[in-house]
Amino acid sequence: MLRLLRLLLLLLLLPPPGSPEPPGLATLSPGAPPQAPDLLYADGLRAYSAGAWAPAVALLREAMRSYAELGRTRQDCGERCAAELGAALRDAPGSDSRPGPAPRAWERLLLRAALRRAECLSQCVAQRLGPGGAARLRVGSALRDAFRRREPYNYLQRAYYQLKKLDLAAAAAHTFFVANPTHLQMREDMAKYRRMSRVRQQSFRDLETPPHWAAYDSGLELLGRQEAELALPRLEEALQESLAQMERCRAGCEGPEEHQRDEEEEGTGSQAGLYEAIAGHWIQVLQCRQRCVGDTATRPGRSFPVPDFLPSQLRRLHEAHAQVGNLSQAMENVLSVLLFYPEDEAAKEALKRYQAQLGEPRPGLGPREDIRRFVLRSLGEKRQLYYAMEHLGTSFKDPDLWTPAAFIPETLREKLREDQEHRPWDHEPPQPKTLTNWKDVLLMEGVTLTQDARQLNGSERAVLDGLLTTAECGVLLQLAKDAAEAGARSGYRGRRSPHSPHERFEGLTVLKAAQLARAGAVGTQGAKLLLEVSERVRTLTQAYFSPERPLHLSFTHLVCRTAIEGEQEQRMDLSHPVHADNCVLDPDTGECWREPPAYTYRDYSGVLYLNDDFQGGDLFFTEPNALTVRAQVRPRCGRLVAFSSGGENPHGVWAVTRGRRCALALWHTWAPEHREQEWTEAKELLQEPEEEEEEEEEEEEEMPSKDPSPEPPSRRLQRVQDKAGKLPRVREEL
Repeated sequence: MLRLLRLLLLLLLLPPPGSPEPPGLATLSPGAPPQAPDLLYADGLRAYSAGAWAPAVALLREAMRSYAELGRTRQDCGERCAAELGAALRDAPGSDSRPGPAPRAWERLLLRAALRRAECLSQCVAQRLGPGGAARLRVGSALRDAFRRREPYNYLQRAYYQLKKLDLAAAAAHTFFVANPTHLQMREDMAKYRRMSRVRQQSFRDLETPPHWAAYDSGLELLGRQEAELALPRLEEALQESLAQMERCRAGCEGPEEHQRDEEEEGTGSQAGLYEAIAGHWIQVLQCRQRCVGDTATRPGRSFPVPDFLPSQLRRLHEAHAQVGNLSQAMENVLSVLLFYPEDEAAKEALKRYQAQLGEPRPGLGPREDIRRFVLRSLGEKRQLYYAMEHLGTSFKDPDLWTPAAFIPETLREKLREDQEHRPWDHEPPQPKTLTNWKDVLLMEGVTLTQDARQLNGSERAVLDGLLTTAECGVLLQLAKDAAEAGARSGYRGRRSPHSPHERFEGLTVLKAAQLARAGAVGTQGAKLLLEVSERVRTLTQAYFSPERPLHLSFTHLVCRTAIEGEQEQRMDLSHPVHADNCVLDPDTGECWREPPAYTYRDYSGVLYLNDDFQGGDLFFTEPNALTVRAQVRPRCGRLVAFSSGGENPHGVWAVTRGRRCALALWHTWAPEHREQEWTEAKELLQEPEEEEEEEEEEEEEMPSKDPSPEPPSRRLQRVQDKAGKLPRVREEL
């Protein structure tokens, strides 16, 4: 009955069916006391499953509102009661500084302050939520995780769609997709919403964008347009909101849910004595507070934080203030940068420059007070956490790069250094490589260097010609045609390209080519040439870019894009949008996030073209903003474009407007564990018929082996080559 009454009440809160709504999720009942979010969410999912779309919307939205209100209550009460802690200590008996304090007086002070604060928090929460509100409205870890992943918006988007509220459905879908960029079904739903004429473009916005990220991105955009004066208010807002977000995060670290989560993760309970339990809980609180730095610096949907988020904001602030002539504010912000990095040469040079421009000393001018408090508090917490690491055996992962080495105990420094150097290739950029033998390799292969990185206006990119003869291009083109007729499209559903609805897309892997060759659907010569050419490209790429460190093939894909006739007029899209191959490119900020869904293990990429009898389809490199084109390459038979796979080489493909464009796409990795296993399987598969024929000829002379285990593939390959009397190709030796 109680749930039925709640459902009827929320139905009354819904707007009439024909009433207009803004493209966003307005608060249903502002100022109302929060209800139990877990019960509301469960009821909302039941309504959703039953197809009761309007009640599902009301319940899910009220669950989100109540969850947010609980967080605000905890933060507000925490701030209010923290202000009373000093008074509690001052008023406590024995708190004066007269000599000869009673034994263990600190214990009475500590426990009295804790009791006073607990009393304050209980009264504050009861006043805001009602008697027993903290226990009655306690949120479990499953619900916290669901809200962190923005799962309610996944249900809301479909419910709104069923209610014919397409703008709200698109907004909810976009909000969920921002935090879940690998969700394939939502990716398809987003594409459908964009094709709907009734959905307005402004509906595709993130309804949960944290205020500090919205201000930060706006400020960066204005700076990019050289509008420093307009950017300053937004950059200042971003800094203030970043600090406020950290406070909101820190307030949640003192709740029972956080303590319960830590105990579940560590598998510990309250087994220790009084002081051990107090220390253990306090360490968990400090660890949680330090994690708030990384949480605040992590964009929604990203796995890793922006390094040095606060110092980088201060750098932009002092530079922007200097541009508009606010030298006092510029000095204040650059002095704040020096709180993090006292030996930062760029900051010290900027400080000298500002002081010289001001001309007269400003004795009252110092770093920002809010940043000074932040740094002092953070260092105090780090000191305690490192002490606990050294003496209590706890763990702590420092989120900051600026922590002074003096704060880390000597006994821990070596271990931390070893942890950082455990996988140096994940953290350090490749060292400059000596190009001692690549010219010899090119000469032996009959390949010419057409354009280097300087001519292509970038870094670690090159164009090489002559990797294939016209006859070899013809063999691979025929292979692609035969495979397409056999229906081998590498798992792509349908005939439309996954990147553009105006092109057909066909893809063939080396293993699929070998399987089709064994089945007689394609020529064996083409399948073998595909393997040989991929190794040829790997050899040249390693010789040119990475002579001192071996590269392994990670993936090989023969791809053809065909323009669909009758759909090319007034076409505005690309054949392949601008992207980077091992990181998620964010054109708004120019950052590239090396994290899933990107193939983070890819280190070098290559595109080997097979033909040029088509229109469009040129490869181009851009600035990190994905707009400014820096270089463009026209395909031709035997031309290889090779480049490093990171954010330094954003690239795309212009639309193919007529004809069929075929190329071999290859990716290479330094990590042996990510080498292409299908390549080895394909090679063995194509060698088996030859071995069977040879074994039949020698069957009478050879004795059957008693060892049932097969020979290693490398030994089998060597035996076949020895019997055939053929020397391996120079390319294989290289």
